[in-house]
Amino acid sequence: METVLNVAFPVFAVTLCGYLAGRFGVLGPASSEALNRFVFYFGLPPLFFISMARVPVAEVLNWPFIGAFCVATAATAAIACAGGRLIFGVRGAPLSLHGLSAVFGNTGYMGIPIFIAAFGPEGALPAIVSTVIGAALVLGISLIFLELGRIEGAPVARLGETFRAVLLNPLLLAPVAGLLVSALGIAVPVPIARLCDLLGAAAAPGALFAMGMFLVGCPVAAGLGEVSWLVVMKLAVQPLLTWWLVTAVFPVEPFWAASAVVLAGLPTATLVFVLAQQYGVYTQRSSSVILISTVISVVTVSASMLLLA
Repeated sequence: METVLNVAFPVFAVTLCGYLAGRFGVLGPASSEALNRFVFYFGLPPLFFISMARVPVAEVLNWPFIGAFCVATAATAAIACAGGRLIFGVRGAPLSLHGLSAVFGNTGYMGIPIFIAAFGPEGALPAIVSTVIGAALVLGISLIFLELGRIEGAPVARLGETFRAVLLNPLLLAPVAGLLVSALGIAVPVPIARLCDLLGAAAAPGALFAMGMFLVGCPVAAGLGEVSWLVVMKLAVQPLLTWWLVTAVFPVEPFWAASAVVLAGLPTATLVFVLAQQYGVYTQRSSSVILISTVISVVTVSASMLLLA
């Protein structure tokens, strides 16, 4: 539990700093949106690019692990969206973020540090692979549905506009470009790599700080039924489905199998809030899911880490 707490505590602390800055008027109401746009356009894209560029493609292609992770993610998202639509009446673009909140785990800022702390740099590969999957595949599909949700009921002619918006989205372009650089064996020049590292280092604290400011005057308990549903999806259903897949369907090595379960049970990533604020939908629900799932995950992830003992 100490390993998980050491990673989770800074998440709470930075969010609290943002809340206090907004609560006492240190930063104005528009600061949260401005900071969020910085993260969206200048923090996350360099981080995604350099992270993908540094991972050899051959190391990413653990197909049984990828299969289990993707199938569990897709199944959990489908269950979550069905419940969101039928039980809570969520429609359109918010439904895309509803599903993303249920499956997009914090593998980058929690998973990788936890695995490095527990097993050393050589033990972090499963967390890195899951981060690649999340950035290049899950996020890309979610952006497509998010854009489609914005034009629900629009003529088919506007579908081209939707896919163009997705393809030009920096959060999709960056990891794809990074993987391409890795596949071609191109070495990123040191100044460029350091620039990406510098900008990328601001992404996580910037997003958490912006979320803290947004929470001023925004009750976390609002929509608690829907939020609780998503937290259960993220911390219970997704890891359980992953466990079943790696034990009964996909022949995965024991360490990778246990890693898949732990990574599937990580809390919802702050990137979901970044997207929610960028698109102007589902901000309160996504921020509540992130906070509550992160708090509870200190216990659930610590318990699942026993699988790796």
